[in-house]
Parts: sequence; C-alpha cells; structure tokens
Amino acid sequence: MGYKVAVVGATGNVGREMLSILAERQFPADEVVALASARSMGREVSFGDKILKCKHLDTYDFADTDICLMSAGGGPSKEWSPRIAAKGCVVIDNSAAWRYDSDVPLIVPEVNAAAVAGFKKKNIIANPNCSTAQLVVALKPLHDAATIKRVVVSTYQSVSGAGKDGMEELDRQTKALYSLGDVSAKKFTKRIAFNVIPHIDVFMEDGYTKEEWKMMAETKKILDPKIKLTATCVRVPVFISHSEAVNVEFEKPITPEEAREILRAAPGVLVIDKRENGGYITPHEAAGEDATYISRIREDATVENGLAFWCVSDNLRKGAALNAVQIAETLINRKLIQPKKKAA
Repeated sequence: MGYKVAVVGATGNVGREMLSILAERQFPADEVVALASARSMGREVSFGDKILKCKHLDTYDFADTDICLMSAGGGPSKEWSPRIAAKGCVVIDNSAAWRYDSDVPLIVPEVNAAAVAGFKKKNIIANPNCSTAQLVVALKPLHDAATIKRVVVSTYQSVSGAGKDGMEELDRQTKALYSLGDVSAKKFTKRIAFNVIPHIDVFMEDGYTKEEWKMMAETKKILDPKIKLTATCVRVPVFISHSEAVNVEFEKPITPEEAREILRAAPGVLVIDKRENGGYITPHEAAGEDATYISRIREDATVENGLAFWCVSDNLRKGAALNAVQIAETLINRKLIQPKKKAA
C-alpha cells in the first residue's frame, strides 16, 4: 500500500516543483492531492503525465493523508500545520515558521538525517532556507574531516527565491529597458534588472538582514552550534539557482586536493573544478539539476587552515522542493511512518 500525499501551495513555484519531483522520483504514493487557497481552487497543475485540479485547503480533510508538503508561506503554515499534524498527517514545511522551534527537526537528509526522528513531538519537520540547504551539503563532509571553526559566505541569490512576483519583475524590467519603457520596482526595493541588491528579507537591529541571520542560525542547528558564520546575502538578476562564495577556516589542516576528493565522495555533491576557462558551474547550468555543485576549490591563505570555494544549486529544487521530498523519503526509508489504513 502506498502513501497519500497532499501538496499545499500547489500553484506556486515550489509547489509545482514538488509535484514534478514526486513524479520524477516515483515517490511511493497511491494518491497525490493538490491544495491551494480559495482563489486557486479548480486550477490545474501537472503531476507527471497527469493533471490535478486544486482542491480548497479550508475544506480538505487530512484524516486519511499521510504526508503534507507545505509550501504556502509562514503565516498559513503557523495556522494550518498544527491542525494538519493533529490529524496524524506529518507536515514537511518549507517556510521559516517552524525552523527555530526546538521541538521541530530542521533537516537536510545528506547532513542530519538521523534527527528526523524528532518529528514525533509535533508531527512537523522544517525545511531549511534555500541558501542554507546547499551550503550545509557542502560543509558537512569538510566539517567531518577537519572541523569547521568559521565560515564567511556571500550569496548571489536568484529572483525565484522571491517567488513568482520576483521572476515576473525581472522579466518585466528587462523588457522595459530594451523597449525604453518604464522600469518600476514593486517586489524588490530597487531595480533588479542589470543590477544587484544587497538586501534580502527585513533588516535587523544589528545591521544584518533576516536572510543572513537565517543562514547563521540554521547552520548551527543543522550542522554544529559551535560553528561561527557571517553572511552577506545579495539578490542578483538570475531567474533560477543560488550561488555562494564561501571561505572556511578549519581547526585541522586540509588541502584543496584533500577537500576536492572528500567532496567528490559526498552525497548530493558534484565537483566541477577545472582551473581553466569554463571549468566551473554557473547558476544557468545548475537550473533543473538536483546536485549541489562545487567549483573553484582553493587555499585561503589569509587564515591558518583556510579554504575558499564556489557553490551553486537550484534553489527551487535542493533549496526547497527536492529537500522536502527527500525528507519524506527518509521517513519512509527509516520506517518512521506507515501508510494509514484506508477505509473499505
């Protein structure tokens, strides 16, 4: 008997990607249900070679549903996730609503799969921020080998991280510039076309943005609370895939050659690192792919035991939808959940 899976926020960028990945990976589901708000009820979304009509979240009964992939934003998740979980349906939430709750595991399966067992406290599992997910996939094997002390990361984050509105704004502004039309900024604080914006999410009292704080807090929760991390998060005029320039200081010596071999053997990582023109991965090439790509591995001679590298991943996949599906697969593979018995 297979599982019954509900995708909440099925008409959004990440929701659609979740449906696509469930089909691609042949997830063991007997039934997949697309759910959305009242304004999207009846809209059609693709699931493999099938078409699903969206049902209304408010009137859906989760009593016979095993897993809910939640991608409806923090507000709806705060309201709905506990109600869904109370019906015996495990919620895997993509928003920031539950990431910092000590009773909710924050999971990247390649990094801390064993922690998923903690879901039983609230029946909720949190998906990390997109920029954090790819970073910790890269850091985990290096941390195991040489123990990370400090990380300095600068991100180059695509507009899809801001949802459909972000992608549409880049498209609209680019067309307007070529046609000498009006270039107005609505979704972002400044023009994004042919520009970069060093500001993602709200500013905090210490001068960091919430996006930068998320990377610090989530890396500690997922990987190791002793790791010190500072981030500068930047929105760039790229549609899909986040890139990161990462500098790492280790407790033990580690050479670029050693790091390259360690990363080549790591789950979820692909190393493309030729020291020649084009011998690296860009966000365009990572779009639509599952891996976290690592390039430009080299010594950081400004600190003892330092390395620098370039990290790229599709933020809609590994940064969101793929990671959520992998969490669901982890629950099944570890026999932590069983399909509910369906009524005759």
